[in-house]
Amino acid sequence: MNCELFIHWNPSLTFGPFRWYSLCWLIGLGLAYFIVRKLFYEQKIAVRTITNAKGKKEEENVFDPLFIYCFLGILIGARLGHCLFYQPDYFLSSGKHIVEMLLPIHFMADGSWKFTGYEGLASHGGTLGLIIALILYVRWSKLKVWTVLDNIAIATGTTACFIRLGNLMNSEIIGKPTDVPWAFIFERVDMIPRHPGQLYEAIAYAILFFIMWRLYRKQPQKVGTGFFFGLCLTFIFTFRFFIEYTKDVQEAFEEGMLFNMGQLLSVPFIIIGIWCMMRAYRKSEK
Repeated sequence: MNCELFIHWNPSLTFGPFRWYSLCWLIGLGLAYFIVRKLFYEQKIAVRTITNAKGKKEEENVFDPLFIYCFLGILIGARLGHCLFYQPDYFLSSGKHIVEMLLPIHFMADGSWKFTGYEGLASHGGTLGLIIALILYVRWSKLKVWTVLDNIAIATGTTACFIRLGNLMNSEIIGKPTDVPWAFIFERVDMIPRHPGQLYEAIAYAILFFIMWRLYRKQPQKVGTGFFFGLCLTFIFTFRFFIEYTKDVQEAFEEGMLFNMGQLLSVPFIIIGIWCMMRAYRKSEK
């Protein structure tokens, strides 16, 4: 096999003072922030009227705290998801490892520790953490839960796209060996041509965003029915289920499994997504 025919991939891990992975996360979250902000103000739900302690009515911005809810929900959920779904035998084996699960550090053999950042974030856990955070946000903001979920769903494709581009820059979540013309040789890993699974997902999620945005512009009245939230879950996790067949095994325990952990965790989200779209359809029929 002539390896010169494939794409050799070995970019720097950093861009100036930033790690590419962190930068992609920030870009993805930043884009989603501005998209959802635009949606909230278009729908006139970004500000609510409250009665202050003196009995006077005043306006309160309910949009700005949403970013904090989403950021913490995604980060905490993604971290716990990775540790509990993929490496529970390590992270639950001692008190120090539990600390490593919660803090971005690693304890050394001599008792010292070093800062590592969070090495391991799971998208399924991030999605679950985001949903829980949005439910808490709804309880505080008094907005309708389906309206919030639908608006977040419309922008989700942008964040998911850039997170996978960050994985690509890190040469992680690599694909299985292949001889397709667009195969990547991840030089930081080995010299074997592989499927660029991260790039497949990034492209799919970018397409999802444009589909969602187009549907929203044509049928904005669907916001609040759960349709966009259901479509988002169904599209992302159905694609995720099938793209796993092109990915290399992430953890040793997945060897020999009929369906790997990523596929098993995708099934409940697909079911929830289909149920949400069916619910929205029944509501529109009525």
